[in-house]
Amino acid sequence: MAVGKIATGGRPGAKSHAKVGETFFIDFSGPANDGVFDAAGFERFLHEKIKVDGKAGALGDDVKITREGEQKVIIKTTIPFSKRYLKYLTKKFLKRSQLRDWLRVVATSKDGFEIKFFNVSMGAEEEE
Repeated sequence: MAVGKIATGGRPGAKSHAKVGETFFIDFSGPANDGVFDAAGFERFLHEKIKVDGKAGALGDDVKITREGEQKVIIKTTIPFSKRYLKYLTKKFLKRSQLRDWLRVVATSKDGFEIKFFNVSMGAEEEE
């Protein structure tokens, strides 16, 4: 009887699945303070577009979306949820609101994003 290696659950270097029970946040305090960003519209967009079990808008008890004033949206999940998917939806909202040319989504921590203005310098426009 030959003794072989025991499978460890995947190929080396493979990416792991999204974590279960995560809390993510998106901070949009800069654009909201300037009156450019619609916080209520963004929260409503996330409620309508986040997919759970392949169905958009059917969040149930698995995903909770709350808003802290006009500064931040917090997403709490009890199912596997990708931070990258949240960034994709945020960029989709910015494009739909025609703000994508002026705002960008930047990861500020392991579990959060910040929506910032692009840095536009005046010297770049004065090139010939």
